[in-house]
Amino acid sequence: MLELKNVTISYGDRPTVKDFSMTLKKGEIVSLVGESGSGKTTVIRAILGLLPGGGKVTDGDILFEEKSLLQNTNEQWRKLRGTDISMIFQDSGAMMNPIRKIGSIFTEYIRTHEKISKKDAWEKGVEMLARMRLPDGNNIMKSYPFQLSGGMRQRVGIAMAMTFQPKLLLADEPTSALDVTTQAQIVRQMMELRDEYGTSIIMVTHNLGVAAYMGDKVIVMQHGKIMDQGDREHVLRCPQSEYTRSLIAAVPTLEGERYV
Repeated sequence: MLELKNVTISYGDRPTVKDFSMTLKKGEIVSLVGESGSGKTTVIRAILGLLPGGGKVTDGDILFEEKSLLQNTNEQWRKLRGTDISMIFQDSGAMMNPIRKIGSIFTEYIRTHEKISKKDAWEKGVEMLARMRLPDGNNIMKSYPFQLSGGMRQRVGIAMAMTFQPKLLLADEPTSALDVTTQAQIVRQMMELRDEYGTSIIMVTHNLGVAAYMGDKVIVMQHGKIMDQGDREHVLRCPQSEYTRSLIAAVPTLEGERYV
């Protein structure tokens, strides 16, 4: 469904990501793991055509359903984003206008992609919030982002991203700002979304435990390059690079057992 072929991404004359290749099948989850600055977020922003600050793909190609995304016009991107490809940000609350209520933001998002009345868009938003196990969706729709907890804001972000049952979900460290209990709930819900809708997911994280739990495949990045790539068991049990071995060794143990 998705294929990145020898992709190099540059800001000015400096390559940030070099010779990156991966494939993703329908219903598959790939975990991109690595330290801050390794290029993980740059990769998924390139897939969505949202590279900031003049960044661009300077070599290689990105294919979605066998069509190059690099050839998309602005109108093609508008139709694709939020429908076939959606993104969950690190802090969904920070991506929302703080002076607008959730319902205003959510209904506008729905009506941008679907010809529907405000009333029906509101009901659809409430329904999606219920699927994210958020109680009293009408009350949440009437709330401002700052009135919700971090975990609730993330669920709102996931609800918006999944409204049109996208084929591909890009998740940019969606659990990093949350407490451990809420992290576990969000991860489980994302896995359920994959099972329910057959959505493919690229999960960007620096948490090797989350990467190992979610990913069918794991890609380890450092300094814009792939250090290890393969199915989860292969990468975790037989890492090829010293960097990956160091990451695994850094995972804390409990009574002598390491949980990755």
